[in-house]
Amino acid sequence: FLQSTPATSIPTVQVQGQQINLQPPSYTAASQHAEQMKKPGQNFMCLWQSCKKWFQTPSQVFYHAATEHGGKDVYPGQCLWEGCEPFQRQRFSFITHLQDKHCSRDALLAGLKQDEHGQAGNQKPSNK
Repeated sequence: FLQSTPATSIPTVQVQGQQINLQPPSYTAASQHAEQMKKPGQNFMCLWQSCKKWFQTPSQVFYHAATEHGGKDVYPGQCLWEGCEPFQRQRFSFITHLQDKHCSRDALLAGLKQDEHGQAGNQKPSNK
């Protein structure tokens, strides 16, 4: 019989009942603070619900949205892109929809313009 232990286990220490992580926190801290920050050259934003992450190309937005929001463990069964009708969709159909409707260069740029203008006034309250 084999005991399966993950090869890349992160060393942890128990201190007064709390797990202390010995992994350097550099990458986690950096990514959390940089999420909403637009870097030079990043002109395309993911407009999924409250994601608002910036990317350099439409294909990066598509890849991000397809994996982070449309992945098989996370996909909620409908498109939650800002301004999109939340129809029930199969995941495969959603991925195609995402590419056609939201992640083309034109759609992403149009979405940003709407986002700038609609920040205050046009937000419809969703009372479900």
